[in-house]
Amino acid sequence: MPSLTQIVEYTDKYLRVHEINDWPNALNGLQIENSGRVTKIGAAVDISTRVLSSAAKKDVNFLIVHHGLFWPGLQRVTQALRRQLKLAFENDIALFSAHLPLDIHPGIGNNAQLARLLGIKSTRPFLEERGQPVGLAATVSLPRENLVERLRGTLHTPVKAFNFGPKRTTRIGIITGSAGSEIYRVAEEKIDTFITGEAPHWAGVAAGELGLNLLLGGHYATEIFGVKALAAHLAKRFKLPWDFLDFPSGL
Repeated sequence: MPSLTQIVEYTDKYLRVHEINDWPNALNGLQIENSGRVTKIGAAVDISTRVLSSAAKKDVNFLIVHHGLFWPGLQRVTQALRRQLKLAFENDIALFSAHLPLDIHPGIGNNAQLARLLGIKSTRPFLEERGQPVGLAATVSLPRENLVERLRGTLHTPVKAFNFGPKRTTRIGIITGSAGSEIYRVAEEKIDTFITGEAPHWAGVAAGELGLNLLLGGHYATEIFGVKALAAHLAKRFKLPWDFLDFPSGL
């Protein structure tokens, strides 16, 4: 049976956790340790009471999330945070969080996985943030309607399409999650169709001004792929079962 230390050391190196600059509150890597024994891996997009309760019921004791405990910043251990920590401690659940290291990983990352599922090949990194590119771009020749249908079929959710760009896309940019506010920077990269999860109100107006297709698939829906792929990878390497804990945020 693999130890927590073995899995964490491997995952840190595999994701380059200590090399990738992220927002401080991401606190990538191990956020909660358990007693040191791992028998089942769980994957979820966000940490929450519902996710931890589900993990406990499914005997998960190594939980991978994309958005960890400390996104709100420094906080008192009361109410929700106390409840979450109590669940983790009482059920011996270790928590591992990976934000940008998981978004941008070339194999199992959210961007790479979504591009692959959409049938988009020959991608290149684009749009630098915090010292590294955070998206993928590709040169294609694809009818816009076809791309929107592919995105709907891949995400299994409605897609909000702001169709202000060309009807046949030639340069696609993908940044999963909440990158709509980067639309002006994306346009500077000569992208004509931008796929992300969510955007502020003004980004829809900006898409019209820029003559760019903006496709919003949902923050949660565009970020389920990385945690699933990482859990599957670790499960195979360490010969462990794994489960996806699906709790959509509604965004």
